[in-house]
Amino acid sequence: MSSSISIRERAFAPGENSLSIGIANIHAAVPGIETNKRKILETMAVFKEKKVNMVVFPEFCLSGYFWENQQECRDYMNSAVIERHHDWITNMLFPMLDDDLNYIIFNNIRKGSGGYHRKYLNSTYILNRTVDYMKEDYIYDKIMLPGIEKIYTRSGLDDRLVIDTKWGRFGFTTCYDYCFSQLLQEYSKIDQIDAVVQVASWKGTGTREYPTMNIHTDTYYGMLWDMLLSSRSATNQVWTIACNSVGVHTISGTRFWGGSGLWAPSGINIVQASHFNEELLIIHNIDIKGQREIEVDDLEYAIDFNKIYRHIKGKRTFTRM
Repeated sequence: MSSSISIRERAFAPGENSLSIGIANIHAAVPGIETNKRKILETMAVFKEKKVNMVVFPEFCLSGYFWENQQECRDYMNSAVIERHHDWITNMLFPMLDDDLNYIIFNNIRKGSGGYHRKYLNSTYILNRTVDYMKEDYIYDKIMLPGIEKIYTRSGLDDRLVIDTKWGRFGFTTCYDYCFSQLLQEYSKIDQIDAVVQVASWKGTGTREYPTMNIHTDTYYGMLWDMLLSSRSATNQVWTIACNSVGVHTISGTRFWGGSGLWAPSGINIVQASHFNEELLIIHNIDIKGQREIEVDDLEYAIDFNKIYRHIKGKRTFTRM
């Protein structure tokens, strides 16, 4: 099936037994639930044709992001909660899963408590033929909430999600979560994941200026995205599969950074999508476990870390010996 969105296809290594992923560097219309559904299905058709094993969509791929007018925003978001779209997921997305396509990583808000003025949960779902995607064991609720999200959503607090696959062990973060090194340490040192899947609606704009040094940037947050994905991957020696929204929010004017892609355990960016335009990334034959084992030979951060720090039994934290 042809797509109006640019497609970039790469092979990480020869052979056909390793993981192939599809990463959707796309824009969500606001308001525009039905428009977003059509785009998701169009995107899925491309990934199916390319025989990927795992598809990752950005944060708020169904609803789009929040905006300041609370009554207007809540009216719209109440129509976007996952509970109103089970039929679409069951009848349109689930049938696409097969022996090749095993996982669809999908993010949306779901109902919280408190009636009309409830605070939603920002949830990432694992669509797979063997699990109930609404079972709490397969849902990750975003923990760290920036700015406007505190108005509309509540934290998942101590939540985490780890899944085991035939390609490796995957942990999940959402947008701002990735800024916090402790969470990545938990995943890498305690849960011993091989890769983190990071979904986001991460904006690019933000001004920082140091006039006497003749330094100025209008894309501060975008710069952080690029740096953090590299540094967190390297210092935790895990893959990062990152999927971010792109384009301009219709109502608020917020510009999302895009820049979805794949980062190796070395911290090196393997492939990255546009910061401005929609683009579908397809990366074949990623040896998640094997390449990670190769890349710890030079600097084994986990071994060096464990020489100084010890895990406190029964807690998800460390202390120095």
